[in-house]
Amino acid sequence: MTLAQTKTADSLSIYGETVGSRLLLGTSQYPSPDILRRSVEASGSEIVTVSLRRESSGDGKAGQRFFDLLKSFGARVLPNTAGCHTAREAITTAHMAREVFETDWIKLEVIANDDTLQPDVYGLVDAAEKLTRDGFKVLPYCTEDLSVAQRLVGAGCQVLMPWAAPIGSARGLMNPYGLRTLRAFYPDLPLIVDAGLGAPSHAALALEMGYDGVLINTAVAKAADSVAMAVAFAKAVEAGRLAYRSGIMPPRDMASPSSPVAGLALL
Repeated sequence: MTLAQTKTADSLSIYGETVGSRLLLGTSQYPSPDILRRSVEASGSEIVTVSLRRESSGDGKAGQRFFDLLKSFGARVLPNTAGCHTAREAITTAHMAREVFETDWIKLEVIANDDTLQPDVYGLVDAAEKLTRDGFKVLPYCTEDLSVAQRLVGAGCQVLMPWAAPIGSARGLMNPYGLRTLRAFYPDLPLIVDAGLGAPSHAALALEMGYDGVLINTAVAKAADSVAMAVAFAKAVEAGRLAYRSGIMPPRDMASPSSPVAGLALL
């Protein structure tokens, strides 16, 4: 089976819609709109996320031009509620995003702390319950806490986006045990690692653990060469996923010879 055939046979389903690429890309902090466009193209990402609140601040016409630019990429635009600190703010932002982008998908963020940008898990669950009742398809940015995950799934979320580390920290998977536990508890629920990944190897590790995808922004936008880094992350995601599906050998405490010992001369 070729790599192209492997990708086609291993597509990701989010709320019943098939996605070919397991790399989601954020759209903020790029040096220029052209570098953003080329990075999205190079990554092969089919979903790009955008902050309605951040991009709408300041010159409204500039915000609209940016939204029109995103729509021209051909990728699905996933609006998010970045910058919201209460469930009420997030709900209002989600409804505005639905009108602007004509989509029921919303990446739900409710921030608890400005230093860590840690999710407010109470506000998150509250907002997820209300938005689901309003017909939204919610993709919540959450922690790897299993009890929170259960509340979000109970609220109607069919995808979870646990953080790897604080947003923009580039520290990689801070709690691999918690992430493995979450993956084991929900073997069939789409899980996408969001936030804190700084290197392609971090993305590959998440996919090797069985995660369904990753969302990257700062690590690509702030790279010396954003376009090349987008390619690097795309290749890492493919490699990690293929390794997971191929069956990674478990670690051992003792050596195991790779060459057969049968037939050795006895001296």
